Amino acid sequence: MAALTRIVSRSVVLRQTNIDTDQIIPARFLSTTERAGLGKHAFNDWRWQADGSPNPEFAFNQPQNAGRSILLAGRNFGCGSSREHAPWALTDLGLSAIVSSEIADIFRGNALKNGLLPIVLDEADVQALMQNPDDELTVDVAARELRTSSGKAYPFPLDGFSQTCLLEGVDQLGYLLGRTTEIERYESEHAR
Repeated sequence: MAALTRIVSRSVVLRQTNIDTDQIIPARFLSTTERAGLGKHAFNDWRWQADGSPNPEFAFNQPQNAGRSILLAGRNFGCGSSREHAPWALTDLGLSAIVSSEIADIFRGNALKNGLLPIVLDEADVQALMQNPDDELTVDVAARELRTSSGKAYPFPLDGFSQTCLLEGVDQLGYLLGRTTEIERYESEHAR
């Protein structure tokens, strides 16, 4: 996974609340352990009409949202069942950050382990950001801050370990493997 240090993008807005993991990636697409290709199924039942054509009303099908990597979502994003496929689908769709006033704990953990940054802000702040989706936002992972082009800054919580993993572009195992020398030195110094 790539290091995630800074994200600069306009945003895609999904105002719906309680977007669960089955809406993010329906269960019928969970039969794979491959991450690549899941993005085409992200929000599948909202993005595609019964005949397979794109739903022109859905935010990710609107031309002005192409290439945007920040999602502004309604409260309680990622609720429902635990499925790592949800952040896989969202990153394969091109997203790097989800901003909401409430992000489900299990989804949040899965997102962080897979290089997708969940940002929790006050509801009023999320609503204000949703009013200006074409405003260029900058997410600074090291500073734990989201900034608007006008300079308004929104600090967000991010634990130190997750921040380090994102900045280094590693998951938990990658973090440990990157410290093999120090681990071996400690083991040799403390051997019985």
